[in-house]
Amino acid sequence: MKQFLDLAKERYSVRRFKPDPIPDDILAQILEAARVAPSAKNTRPHKIYVLQSEQALAKVRALTPCAFDAPCVLVVGFDTERECKTERLGGRRFGETDVAIAMTHMMLCAWDLGIGSCYVGWFDPAQLREAFGIPSTVEVCALLPLGYAADDVVPNERHSILRDAADTIAYM
Repeated sequence: MKQFLDLAKERYSVRRFKPDPIPDDILAQILEAARVAPSAKNTRPHKIYVLQSEQALAKVRALTPCAFDAPCVLVVGFDTERECKTERLGGRRFGETDVAIAMTHMMLCAWDLGIGSCYVGWFDPAQLREAFGIPSTVEVCALLPLGYAADDVVPNERHSILRDAADTIAYM
């Protein structure tokens, strides 16, 4: 296994995929990475819908240009009835944060297994919920197209542009 920082620096958003399906055992490992991701009060409210059939992929592609013809697209949200909410902190909700953690786990695991991905927020959650019959208690947050990167795919030119540590870290 790669060293973590090497893996994190190497991974980039893939926006063009080969049509090859992801083997079931590899997809299972990616989904397991989300299952074991930490969450507020260990509520694990995330809900993942796996789109692989031609019909499901055609639906999602009609709803967003950002499915990128991936052979698999994950619709990721959280169950509002299971998410951690805290009255002591002004009613703060943690479902979306928990989804972001699970998404990060999946993206890094996928990359380590040779699978590209792209965190997508460019879609209408209500349209997606209706198209796939997702319950109203599930708040849809993101899409995660997954697949083998096309042979000529390279990182976006902005991928390696990082802010100085002093701009993002403050020691107190």
